[in-house]
Amino acid sequence: MATIYDVARRAEVSPATVSRVVNGHANVDPILVERVRRAMAELGYRPNAVARNLRRSRTTLWAAIISDIGDPFYTAMVRGVEDAARPAGFSVVLCNTDDDEDKEGGYVDAALAEQMAGVIVAPAGPVAPHVRRLLDARVPVVVVDRQPAELRVDTVLVDNDLGAQAATAHLIESGYARIACITGPATVSTATQRAQGYRAALQEHGRPVDDALIRHADFREEAGYDAMRALLALPERPDAVFAAGNRLALGALRCLGDRGVSVPGEVGLVGFDDLPWAALIRPALTTVAQPTYELGRSAARLLAERIAEPSRPPSTITLATHLEIRDSSVRFGRGVAG
Repeated sequence: MATIYDVARRAEVSPATVSRVVNGHANVDPILVERVRRAMAELGYRPNAVARNLRRSRTTLWAAIISDIGDPFYTAMVRGVEDAARPAGFSVVLCNTDDDEDKEGGYVDAALAEQMAGVIVAPAGPVAPHVRRLLDARVPVVVVDRQPAELRVDTVLVDNDLGAQAATAHLIESGYARIACITGPATVSTATQRAQGYRAALQEHGRPVDDALIRHADFREEAGYDAMRALLALPERPDAVFAAGNRLALGALRCLGDRGVSVPGEVGLVGFDDLPWAALIRPALTTVAQPTYELGRSAARLLAERIAEPSRPPSTITLATHLEIRDSSVRFGRGVAG
């Protein structure tokens, strides 16, 4: 394998000149630059990225630390991160925590040890101690999707509260009387904000809030199935459900189908986060659509800005949602509520 000294001999320059060319220094004679590059090509020389990064103090890598790589929401979001990172000269390493703070801590350890240029993270818990560690180490960081408590940090969110209000109001306007909510863990800001929006819509329409109709679970399909099964077992079961996550909604829909409950005739259903399959299943699923890809792109752009301007004040970007009304929430004989 060719070394920097082999390149220097072939180009008839000093190793220091080769190093300056490799690291992009501007104060090198263009003729020498061309000789060095030609020698590198002839010898098949590849610069040692690790050594170069040590000299630069930071790599050109970002860590994207997310809670569940199996969730299509995060797949689309990370695509947005990557598409914005590459033109800025950064590559993205994907890290999956399963909403486990210990796993999250391990990935933060790795980001610090590898001197990564920045981190985009959806924290596993509300206190977000590992985000605090990154901030204390002066690592550029952007929090995405979830809002950490009592931390001043760049953050990109969607308007969960307003989206949930729109979903619940739509079910009310579609003629449903007893509306339940299946949401995520009470420790996750997205889950609590969506539950708040659900409550706010009921109160705005003069409906009582029945805590027996609110179920907290994780965001996986089986959790949605189990929560729906428990709701159907109530003495007075709901006639509509707002499921505050795409896989929660899918689990709830599967449970209703297994028990022969017609949707939307007996139970109306609205999910959160619009995905391609939402329009393809039967009945087609009404969902709160959020700009998932743009969430990732905005986070990447914010991180690039933070790297370029480390001292600027932290900012929060909140993206809008909109309701995609389909068959699962509109009873026959009633118009589509907007």
